[in-house]
Amino acid sequence: MKEISKKAKSINDSITLALTSKGRELKAKGVDVISFGAGEPDFDTPAQIRDAAKRALDEGFTHYTAAAGIMELRRAIADKLRRDNGLDYTPQQVVVTVGGKQAIFTAIYCLCEPGGEVIFPAPYWVSYPEMVKAVGAGPVVVETGAANDYKITPEQLQAAITPQSRLLLLNSPNNPTGAVYSEAELRAIGEVAVKNDLAIVSDEIYEKLTYGQPHVSIASLSDELKRCTLVVNGFSKAYAMTGWRVGYAAGPPEVIDAMTRLQAHMISNVNSIAQKASLTALNDASSEVEAMRRQYAERRGYILSRLKEIPDISYPEPEGAFYVLVDVSRYYGRKAGNIVIDDSLGFCEACLDEAQLLLIPGRPFGADRAVRFSFAASMEDLERGLDRFEQFLRNLTP
Repeated sequence: MKEISKKAKSINDSITLALTSKGRELKAKGVDVISFGAGEPDFDTPAQIRDAAKRALDEGFTHYTAAAGIMELRRAIADKLRRDNGLDYTPQQVVVTVGGKQAIFTAIYCLCEPGGEVIFPAPYWVSYPEMVKAVGAGPVVVETGAANDYKITPEQLQAAITPQSRLLLLNSPNNPTGAVYSEAELRAIGEVAVKNDLAIVSDEIYEKLTYGQPHVSIASLSDELKRCTLVVNGFSKAYAMTGWRVGYAAGPPEVIDAMTRLQAHMISNVNSIAQKASLTALNDASSEVEAMRRQYAERRGYILSRLKEIPDISYPEPEGAFYVLVDVSRYYGRKAGNIVIDDSLGFCEACLDEAQLLLIPGRPFGADRAVRFSFAASMEDLERGLDRFEQFLRNLTP
């Protein structure tokens, strides 16, 4: 066999997957592991969505579809974008993808030449740099800070732009920070992007999960921004459909056409049955989405009330998604048993070993001073897990 390509070799292993796998192995051995690691809802997919999939099976809807997705679903997505986001797209400006992840990767592939640069703020979703590297482009990471809720500023964006800059990746609500950009912040960032002829991929997968600061799609703020923005969303987070793998992108016709051509050769089409289920999700599951959001809001309130009582940690309060990014770096240099904790991975490994509590290290998110808590967990698990976290910190020695 020939040697693996340099591009493939550049892709890093998933630290989060390795740690999650270790937690599952311990559970399989009977260890009472509590997980705050979930990047997915802990709810079942609503019944009417599951029923739609069953009907599609019974009706024999099991064949290839158009590469861009079935027209009914693309029309429903266009209606949703008009209704919820103030964005006017035709169904032909929508492509249905295998989750939001594939939409982002395909967009980067279609918008970036090898050697081009893709800008995104840290902390970032773990897959962004790997996707950029996979297409031969260069990730340009802009360091942000907790004082600004880990949001990129217009000045920081301008400073990061070079003649090779092609694309800005913007995630709001954000994973892992829970930050939600305001309309004013988006306008200011958008002005810099337009002035510098920078394309924007707006990752809005957590759109429905906000807790005060409303979600705004940057593409809705001006015609200029709409022309340079690709809106990415999906069904995984809002509708508890992570395993169904359905996402979508909407944007300029030439970008959607290019993505559709590439997709036709990569995947043929998204699973036909899952497309029918997603159509029902858009048309008939808004009350279930709001019910789940309210439960997340209750859990958010609880976890924040507990964290504020713990010394020597800090965090911005999340306005969206279901995560809290907690700076635990004041505990670095302390020992768990005979092991010195010196980074977020070591912290999480020690927490799992000593307290049987699974947290996600901030390192793969570009935030090695912090660990990510997910509150996509039951209230019972949140209470027991936070008890363990407090005890773990108390047990650390100088």
